[in-house]
Amino acid sequence: MTDRDGKTEQLRERRAQALEPAGAGANEKQHARGKRTARERIAALVDPGSFVEFDMFAIHRSSAFGLDEREFLGDGVVTGRAAIGGRQVFLFSQDFTVLGGSLGEVFAEKICKVMDLAVRTGSPIVGINDSGGARIQEGVVSLGGYAEIFWRNVQASGVIPQISLIAGPCAGGAVYSPAITDFTIMVENISQMFITGPEIIKAVTGEDVTFEQLGGALTHATKSGVTDLVAADEAEMNLQTRRLLSFIPQNNLEDPPRYACDDDPQRLAPELDDLIPDAPNKPYDIKDAIVAVLDDGDFFELAELYAQNIVIGFGRIGGSTVGIVANQPKVLAGVLDIASSIKAARFVRFCDAFNIPLLTFVDVPGFLPGTAQEYGGIIKHGAKLLYAFAEASVPKITVITRKAYGGAYDVMASKHIRADYNVAWPSAEIAVMGAAGAVKTIFRREIAESTDPEAKTAELVADYERRFANPFIAAERGYVDDVIEASQTRQVVARALDMLADKRVERPKRKHGNIPL
Repeated sequence: MTDRDGKTEQLRERRAQALEPAGAGANEKQHARGKRTARERIAALVDPGSFVEFDMFAIHRSSAFGLDEREFLGDGVVTGRAAIGGRQVFLFSQDFTVLGGSLGEVFAEKICKVMDLAVRTGSPIVGINDSGGARIQEGVVSLGGYAEIFWRNVQASGVIPQISLIAGPCAGGAVYSPAITDFTIMVENISQMFITGPEIIKAVTGEDVTFEQLGGALTHATKSGVTDLVAADEAEMNLQTRRLLSFIPQNNLEDPPRYACDDDPQRLAPELDDLIPDAPNKPYDIKDAIVAVLDDGDFFELAELYAQNIVIGFGRIGGSTVGIVANQPKVLAGVLDIASSIKAARFVRFCDAFNIPLLTFVDVPGFLPGTAQEYGGIIKHGAKLLYAFAEASVPKITVITRKAYGGAYDVMASKHIRADYNVAWPSAEIAVMGAAGAVKTIFRREIAESTDPEAKTAELVADYERRFANPFIAAERGYVDDVIEASQTRQVVARALDMLADKRVERPKRKHGNIPL
């Protein structure tokens, strides 16, 4: 074949140039920061040899502020399609070596193209973010580009899974797209996310704060709840991403992938019979119940460091994905508060959007009292979890392990908000409130008039516990479908999932509900 006028050689030269668009040595500077290049990040994440790049030769169109004198092939972002675990995904990876990964017009167009393809083909979109925000040299055009991405994030929400990997400092507009996506993963000591940086904060408020304190991975994992997972390095971030994708479907019209399972769904879990302490106020770890029920004890927890009084994550039963929501008695006695309600509600809505059955473990003494919670809007925020469970039409299975008190009983996937199959362990206590509080409210006068108030209180508490601190009143009324031995939980849940496999719910036609935001 004749290379007419050196066209093939020209193509090869431009491809080589595109691999280091910011010039010789730029990639080494990225490595010196402890970071991979944009293409290296994609190659490390996807199945070997599966990445097909788009728009390698795209360049910016702006001539302002000296941009007419510089040309960056790819315009600072690498885009394309690949496979992860044999399943198609679309990706973009921002290149910090090109103008700090700042977003311009063509940069945004490239991202929008792969987002549109992801929606049209029903494939997840994974964004690897490493950007200083809008490209100042391109002005309002860059802002328009961000808005186009945000609009697509919203249209794709609940249609295809959207995952954001934060692989460097992201500021301003660069953090809003990840905020809309379904899951965010950050890397310790490399990732930061913030609206305004430390210098501006210092100038406006007088606060001194470092980049890591302001928007580092641990800050967002513990204080804000912005990130769902924290990785020690980029290699772990990739493993977390691949594992996360293994639990979720390609899109909202498909079911999650099913895997072969050697763990018998009908096996007993005898260790659960001794899980609940004899003392009603003694804590235990609800994760012990979760891992005992799931295939091979494999639980993929999300937001582990945030609002730890509730536990969320994915697992499998009989090879099929389930979403877990569980009160955590080890932290604040498992009480519901603002942060835990929002955390769980967001997860419930994701599972419902993507056909993932919900398994809820309940041990909740109520909502957290106090002025901070009331002033912070616990009424509205707690209602988000109620709304999410009530709205969800996927199979919903609820296991009450111990306390289910007050309005929190209703909220935690009760039969009354249309959970499909509700069971209780013999240790379950379903009541308006705990025995001591109930007795002091109901029998205040009788106790006060008693010659021995302490003994009278103890007598009344014992009687209340005998009559109400058990699951049988609820079972008599059909509020729980069965009372089971704790050791039977896995087999009971597995059978319920089989029963509900073809569940269908017709909703009234409407544009959308108005969740209490």
